[in-house]
Amino acid sequence: MGGRPSSPLDKQQRQHLRDQMDTLLRNFLPCYRRQLAASVLRQISRELGPQEPAGSQLLRSKKLPRVREHQGPLTQFRGHPPRWQPIFCVLRGDGCLEWFSHKEEYENGNRPLGSTALTGYTLLTSQREYLYLLDALCPASLGDRTQEEPDSLLEVPVRFPLFLQHPFRRHLCFSAATREAQHAWRLALQGGIRLRGTVLQRSQAPAARAFLDAVRLYRQHQGHFGDDDVTLGSDAEVLTAVLMREQLPALRAQTLPGLQGAGRARAWAWTELLEAVHAAVLAGASAGLRAFQPEKDELLATLEKTIRPDVDQLLARVAGRMRTDIKGPLESCLRQHVDPQLPRVAQTLLDTVEALLEVVRTLLAQGMDRLSGHLRQSPSGTRLRREVYAFGEMPWDLGPMQTCYRETERSRGRLGQLAAPFGFLGMQSLMFAAQDLAQQLMADAVATFLQLADQCLTTALNCDQAAQRLERVRGRVLKELREFEGDVLAVGSQALTTEGIYEDVIRGCLLQRIDRELKKALGASDVSCTLDGCLEVPWEQEEADEETEAEREGAACPRQPGSGAQIQPLGPSPSRGTLQS
Repeated sequence: MGGRPSSPLDKQQRQHLRDQMDTLLRNFLPCYRRQLAASVLRQISRELGPQEPAGSQLLRSKKLPRVREHQGPLTQFRGHPPRWQPIFCVLRGDGCLEWFSHKEEYENGNRPLGSTALTGYTLLTSQREYLYLLDALCPASLGDRTQEEPDSLLEVPVRFPLFLQHPFRRHLCFSAATREAQHAWRLALQGGIRLRGTVLQRSQAPAARAFLDAVRLYRQHQGHFGDDDVTLGSDAEVLTAVLMREQLPALRAQTLPGLQGAGRARAWAWTELLEAVHAAVLAGASAGLRAFQPEKDELLATLEKTIRPDVDQLLARVAGRMRTDIKGPLESCLRQHVDPQLPRVAQTLLDTVEALLEVVRTLLAQGMDRLSGHLRQSPSGTRLRREVYAFGEMPWDLGPMQTCYRETERSRGRLGQLAAPFGFLGMQSLMFAAQDLAQQLMADAVATFLQLADQCLTTALNCDQAAQRLERVRGRVLKELREFEGDVLAVGSQALTTEGIYEDVIRGCLLQRIDRELKKALGASDVSCTLDGCLEVPWEQEEADEETEAEREGAACPRQPGSGAQIQPLGPSPSRGTLQS
């Protein structure tokens, strides 16, 4: 039971994986360099170009995305042969999961039994569903099926399971003691998975945008033109996923026949082998990106100095001429192939976002009403400060925010209808983007309410007067939230390269049509449908001086070396003497 290869990877196999990653980097880095230039030009042109008026006047929250640290006892299926063993589990604020043999080991600052960044995992809470997935990993041939013993791996029912499945890593199997504990861990783990997955998408650094574009173009050169979830994670994790997808068929063909055991035991051994391969590939990607870092920093500095003085001439002389050359054929193609599809796509996306915004509005209104109610009923300053702090933390509180996240999950089927006709496979990325949007919007609305409230409340007011002023602030914030409805899509643009300029022209023409279609779908010509400035600027990626709570305790999960986009630390708690967040 729990059979595994005698040696996960020998020296020759590890060298082969290093060679494969070196080859990928040699092919990828030239594309990355070109996209760094395009990204810098895009940023400078936006800074110097005319600024679109904002549709919504919500303040930008200064708090950075995070998950709340969660900890508690669980049991884990581990060992050789694997069996259920008690552990103490800790989910850090940066989305890293650690487990210890006892709580005292964690409290004493000892090394964990194991740890993992939650990037790329999928959480299952159904044992039947997980076993079906496990059985599908290594389907037995008819001859094997007649010889194998009854498959008892994980056959004993688990009442409150938490299965973390990864396409390229060892599976993690946990079990909680109660349904309530399972629910709390489910919310925490899902938050950690999303936080780790969208680190590049949230970043506004030119290097992060360039990296995502370079990955897309690199994969197009490899013959992959669809959208999927390969860009979830840090830069090193993304390149690891790209290479793992390329190598997985050959790895299965070469390795599966030699694995010991049968059925689920073989599948379990397969995930352990994948873990070793993934670790070797990730180490190679991290080392390669770390070696490229000095060149990247120098290139970015040089591009800034050379592009900014001549940006107008670059755009007018080079891009303008190419736009003129392709505009006519492009318009003809779009009229024939794109225009008939736009109403369906626009309405599907708008239905999803409108439903999400309605849930955010309802949740925000309930929170503001609770504050006004406490102010009328309990003049205690201590109690009010506690309620204000809880309201300020609402965007990061997985309990109430789960209402918003469930709404995005309900939209999965509706959005899935776009998969077949348009070849869209990045459903998880789309779900994460919608959930990030909900969290960002809630954070901005909460910050706006608290700052306006802090400005209008004085010690001279009695409780009723203060509550009345809060009601006016409430109405203003909800009004701004409604104006946000038109600013729901985001786009980028390319430049400096032939490919980039072509894409810029295509996107520009598409955006004109999308903008027109959104205005029709929204049903109001005066609603702002500006497509730049919503998801393109999701979170202020400021450098935070404060350490995370996990780092202060000295037991934080180490970041992946070579990662250009870091998970941001937990910001400071708001002062309990003010309403500002």
